[in-house]
Amino acid sequence: QVQLVESGGGLVQAGGSLRLSCADSGRTFGSYTMGWFRQVPGKEREFVATISWSGGNTYYADSVKGRFTVSRDNAKNTVYLQMNSLKPEDTAVYYCARGNNQRTRYYPPRVTDFGSWGQGTQVTVSS
Repeated sequence: QVQLVESGGGLVQAGGSLRLSCADSGRTFGSYTMGWFRQVPGKEREFVATISWSGGNTYYADSVKGRFTVSRDNAKNTVYLQMNSLKPEDTAVYYCARGNNQRTRYYPPRVTDFGSWGQGTQVTVSS
């Protein structure tokens, strides 16, 4: 059973930065596409960013493009989300997720393509 544990969330002022981390307990982390998603109460979980197994390909939601950067360190079984120029509308619980299998592609990003999820970390951006 794969376990994903996010960390790095918190409260930050608009314009600030946060770096989220997600540690994967699986032995085959480096073979899977990873993704970041977010959710606010009363709304569906939405895509933020994905990264291919090698880290060579990434894809972002239009709302975060140019502000967020996804990366991974396969030697550490960890995926990161660097969030800069944060806005109040970025406030949400952020989840990392692992592709259902080794064929899961980074694009197009579909929530249903990701079967293992972390517990989430709260990001709150004050205005």
